[in-house]
Amino acid sequence: MSVQVNLFKLALVTFAAVSLVVFGDTAGKLLTARGVGPGLVAWSRFALAAVLLFPFVRVSKSDFLMLRDRRVLLRGCFISGGIFSILTALKTEPIANVYGAFFIGPIVSYGIAYLFMGEAVSRSKTLLLLVGFIGVLMVVQPGFGMSSGILFALLAGCCYGSYLVTTRLVAGAFPAPLLLISQLMIGSFVLLPVGISEPLLSLNAESYFLICLSAIFSAAGNYLLVLANRWAEATLIAPLVYSQLISASVAGLVIFGDWPDGLSFVGLSLILISGFGSLLLQKAR
Repeated sequence: MSVQVNLFKLALVTFAAVSLVVFGDTAGKLLTARGVGPGLVAWSRFALAAVLLFPFVRVSKSDFLMLRDRRVLLRGCFISGGIFSILTALKTEPIANVYGAFFIGPIVSYGIAYLFMGEAVSRSKTLLLLVGFIGVLMVVQPGFGMSSGILFALLAGCCYGSYLVTTRLVAGAFPAPLLLISQLMIGSFVLLPVGISEPLLSLNAESYFLICLSAIFSAAGNYLLVLANRWAEATLIAPLVYSQLISASVAGLVIFGDWPDGLSFVGLSLILISGFGSLLLQKAR
């Protein structure tokens, strides 16, 4: 009974985490639709979140030594690349399609966790992830006509899958608040060149408000994801992250009026089947 309760709690926290990230990206898409560059949106998300959260996190001088840990640095670079890439993709592509391509990420996470971390896998779980991969291909529709936005979404997914794995590697070594602050600091530094390429002071009040929403939602979502990775293996977190498609589809329909075409809709459905099928498989065990 306790396993079921823990699994339900894990699913709830993960869904809340990925939904908050979607809301942050939705605010980012609204910004890019207003002509604000994805570089500025990505950098301001990290920088503002770092400024807002730093006073609430107890950080000593010795805590900054964690920035010398290669795993922490890689984790920060992966999430920075993922955020910049997905915001670039959202500038031109429907949000549901972007997240459909983005869901190459859990597959990447699952594969890395198995090959390099020795985490347990099964034939059933692997088969379900293959179903999800077929769904990704149906959304991406690879070929010469594939847009650059979808390519950026795939790159974002690969970065995010690597971020999930590195989060699992360091989740037990450092407190969750410090991990969140570290990725915000690293992201602020890595994205600074593209962030300062646009005049921040030229934005209007509504754009500043959207920047604040993007930063707060994203920071809160990633903090909850760090907590989830402290409770479970990356191979279990991977299928739960698929629930992000629900939030992305709802946000795309309600806010932007976007609805996937027939082939993309089937692909998104396969991705959801893959994710929830993996969760049910884990629950049955």
